[in-house]
Amino acid sequence: MPSTALRMRTLRACAKYGSNHTALFARAFSASSRRAEINKVYPSAAEALADMKSDTTLLCGGFGLCGVPDTLIDEVLKKPEIKGITAVSNNAGTDNSGLGKLLRTKQITKMIASYIGENKTFEKMYLTGEIDLELTPQGTLAERCAAGGKGIPAFYTPAAFGTVVQTGELPLRNKPDGTPDVFSYPKDVKVFNGKSYLLEHAIDGDVAFVKAWKADKLGNCQFRLAANNFNGAMGRNAKMTIVEAEHIVEPGEIAPESVHLPGIYVKRVIQSTAAKNIEKYTFAREAEAEGGDAAAAAKAALGTGDTAAKRERIVRRAAKEFKNGMYANLGIGMPMLAPGFVGPEVEVQLQSENGILGLGPYPARGKEDADLINAGKETVTLNPGASVFGSEESFGMIRSGRINLTILGAMQVSAAGDLANWMLPGKVKGFGGAMDLVSNPSATKVVVTMEHTDKKGNAKIVKQCAFPLTGKACVSRIITELGVFDVDFAHGLRLIEIADGVTVEEIKSKTEAPFTVAEDLKPML
Repeated sequence: MPSTALRMRTLRACAKYGSNHTALFARAFSASSRRAEINKVYPSAAEALADMKSDTTLLCGGFGLCGVPDTLIDEVLKKPEIKGITAVSNNAGTDNSGLGKLLRTKQITKMIASYIGENKTFEKMYLTGEIDLELTPQGTLAERCAAGGKGIPAFYTPAAFGTVVQTGELPLRNKPDGTPDVFSYPKDVKVFNGKSYLLEHAIDGDVAFVKAWKADKLGNCQFRLAANNFNGAMGRNAKMTIVEAEHIVEPGEIAPESVHLPGIYVKRVIQSTAAKNIEKYTFAREAEAEGGDAAAAAKAALGTGDTAAKRERIVRRAAKEFKNGMYANLGIGMPMLAPGFVGPEVEVQLQSENGILGLGPYPARGKEDADLINAGKETVTLNPGASVFGSEESFGMIRSGRINLTILGAMQVSAAGDLANWMLPGKVKGFGGAMDLVSNPSATKVVVTMEHTDKKGNAKIVKQCAFPLTGKACVSRIITELGVFDVDFAHGLRLIEIADGVTVEEIKSKTEAPFTVAEDLKPML
């Protein structure tokens, strides 16, 4: 940096000679500034983490295994003396990858996350009291991290109103026998424009681990495709943001408009050396990959036998919910297959909450990309005109009602349209993005696709949900293999369509909740 004397001489000269000379002095000032080159690149992960301490709040980018800073995580693994970590991440990878490795060594003692997923180590440690878990709706988690980076201490969100997140009945820690030991706290609720919102506090990170595609010596970062996810929000938050980049370049090699995380937020940069991983390799069926019938491919994905026939009936009916020009978000499983049954006359833009608008079909085998996955961690493609962005922006679209339709699976739906789809006794997968997706039912139509009964024959359409809620009075339509129900939040269920070969009496025998039958009851096509 130039000396104080030089700066004062420059200012006096500008005042004396006028503004015409300002550019000349600015160039001189800039030339002096460049004498001390900024270089945030560290020679190794070990040196970048040399001063990392125990009892740290660590923010970790990534979604599933996409965009995960594995080089930095692996370096912490080599430092068993670093313990007591509170890790903030959408999920904890798998049993043997990502943050899952630090769970196994018990260096992490608390997780703040939205999803456990298929990580059996994580689930077991939580259910047996070996780790604290602050389950947080995915959009709320992204916004808590983003808010902390903007100097905003708290905010109100509609997500999770009427659930255990609001009431403080969510277990933060369990006893070894699986019973709750410590609970969360009730959230403050305020009403804005007739709608209820929860107060959520920002998260403040000590250290952030970020994975970038490119980073320059000034710390400017560019993300690739869906690897942005939580990396941008995490990187803007922490006191010490450390970036591992696939490519380290000179300043200027990243176009200014392509800088997704400006260097002002970044303290250190290292070369990424860890291999990229894919959690769920999912491919287009051969006929579809060769330009064949998408419906045939979707039908093949349903499997065979009676169960496949039931599901095909549900998925075909769900496809009729799409209208030309819609923006839609689809849950994993049957909802993701519905676009395969949509005709070419209907164009729908699919949104994925990990940061994609314009989601395409599954890739052909050999064309998969580790930086391109959907919210179900499956490999996908992009349609022409697609865009990618961070998770915090993705959920801003969702909560603000820009998404016209969301189709989700469910464990139970009540007569009042309450939804339960995140937890069964003894099993916890986590909220994911569902609580945010159903938080604005006045703007976003929420459709549930599910089999009418569970594997034991118990009704899934019930008077009141026995399982913890995802959202209250949020489901507007239910599609099962037996029929279609509309939900009136004040008056209950109405059967509007019935499947071929099914009677109203059969539906009544398999439905716990009372319902009325439409006078113009139609066949379910």
